[in-house]
Amino acid sequence: MDLFDVLTLICGLALFLYGMDVMGDALKKSAGRKLKTILGNLTSNKWKGFLLGLGVTAVIQSSSATTVMVVGFVNSGTMLLSQAIGVIMGANVGTAVTSWITALNGISGGSGATAWLEWLKPSAWMPVLALIGICLLMFSKKDKKKDIGTILMGFAILMVGMDTMSGAVSGLKESPEFHQILLLFNNPILGVLAGTVLTAVVQSSSASVGILQALSSTGVITYSAAMPIIMGQNIGTCVTAMLSSISANKNGKRAALVHLYFNIIGVILWMSMYYLIGWILTSTGVFGLFDWAGGTNIDMWGIAATHTIFKIFSVALLMPMSNLLEKLALATIKGSDTKGDSFTDMLDERLLETPSVALERCYEVADQMAKLSSKAIQQAITLLDTYDEKTAQEVHEAEDKVDIYEDVLGSYLMKLSAKSMTETDSREVTKLLYMIGDFERISDHAVNVVDSADEIKDKGLVFSDKAMNELKVMYGAINEIMQITEESFINQDVEKAHVVEPLEQVVDDLKEQIRVRHIRRLQKEECTMEHGFVLSDILTNLERVSDHCSNVASCLIEMSEHEDLDLHEYLHHLKEEGTFDKLYHQYLDKYSIAQTGDK
Repeated sequence: MDLFDVLTLICGLALFLYGMDVMGDALKKSAGRKLKTILGNLTSNKWKGFLLGLGVTAVIQSSSATTVMVVGFVNSGTMLLSQAIGVIMGANVGTAVTSWITALNGISGGSGATAWLEWLKPSAWMPVLALIGICLLMFSKKDKKKDIGTILMGFAILMVGMDTMSGAVSGLKESPEFHQILLLFNNPILGVLAGTVLTAVVQSSSASVGILQALSSTGVITYSAAMPIIMGQNIGTCVTAMLSSISANKNGKRAALVHLYFNIIGVILWMSMYYLIGWILTSTGVFGLFDWAGGTNIDMWGIAATHTIFKIFSVALLMPMSNLLEKLALATIKGSDTKGDSFTDMLDERLLETPSVALERCYEVADQMAKLSSKAIQQAITLLDTYDEKTAQEVHEAEDKVDIYEDVLGSYLMKLSAKSMTETDSREVTKLLYMIGDFERISDHAVNVVDSADEIKDKGLVFSDKAMNELKVMYGAINEIMQITEESFINQDVEKAHVVEPLEQVVDDLKEQIRVRHIRRLQKEECTMEHGFVLSDILTNLERVSDHCSNVASCLIEMSEHEDLDLHEYLHHLKEEGTFDKLYHQYLDKYSIAQTGDK
């Protein structure tokens, strides 16, 4: 093997790793909402968790990515450690799919009836996939088709890299030095260590298995040399999750340890059984089976099969004892975590590597912001009738919490926007960045209303019956518009969001009517200027609450119908629709103050 072969090997390895990375990222993007729904379907049933982990890993082609997500879920408190164990085991099995795909390079056709097998080799049909992929990338305007094109291109690059590596190492079969190195790996400790280090360096067991498969194309690697390396590769794949858990809380670290313990225990049991059976067969004079397993040369298919069988063996053996794995992790890292905020903890930065999942967590925090803001304004309104110190304090606490959520969520969304994601998810991020500011302002206005209620109490102000009746009509309209906005946002109900703007227009009208009526009472000396200042503050804050509700609803509708966000233009078109006029007059009748007394 000369210098040119070494450079070719490095080039092939680079193509292989790059293709795997491109394909994995595209698969995560294309999975999108489906992946989010699957991972959100958490269950305490460990076998369902196993299938969950297997399915997700088979889709995104990376057990490390799945395990890092699991660490993030456990760290944020949205997944229990007991739930995580089944998912982690499933992820270990799911990653074996890649080894079967790369083993396609090992297909060889003979002559006659088996000649057609040559057409199954990637070198025969990979150019077609690459051509389709590049055409989809260059000429398609739809996001999904571009993702499919990226997947095909990534797969093609991966297989070309695999073929390049196989070609580069073909000369090793004649190298005495290479044979001497292989003999070293017959020592199980050295073999496991080599597999662990290789996988830790490339940060992917699928990639390290692919490298071993390429080396097996030389035809000189035996089962006895490959077996310890494959076992080490399964231990090395835990490095990514372990590194990810460094900044995690205790439960997040325990999830990463479960992954490590699962593979270490599995390797110890498998290797013990493998060498024990070999010793028994050798000592009893039955050489056939063990000689086949130990002395026979292994090929790409043999590596894929060994890799898969080991993983299934580990799951079958350790799944019934999953509680012991949990206890072992708990015994390793003792104590409990300091309780933080359950919603801000959801925004774990590990989830940013899977944008669709991170976006779902953002919505959960934003939903809580909507609920807190809605409750705050409703509580503040009740204080205008009957002041209660405890309720006032609750409104202030809610506002403080909403401020924190806006800061944390806004920063997280900015980091998320820098990630590669689908156009749909990108629009969702933009939409959330717009709307969380409105919810924060609503909570601010709730505090302002509390201040007005506090002023009324301190100064002993009493509004006239007419003014109180008028305000109660306004209160009813504000409570309804806030409730509709909250429900439409949390449920992403675009149809309900259409109701908000007509009602907001009615609130604007109410504000002006109440002010005009107050001026008339001032002229008749039925009211004072001091009452007027407080009344004006109350009306201004309530009217601005309705404005922010309109912003949220309009953003929800506009972003569902158009890619660009132009609220002013959208509201202009909305008011020209016949539906708007109909709803407006319905609410105008419902919240009429003509019946509250003389004008």
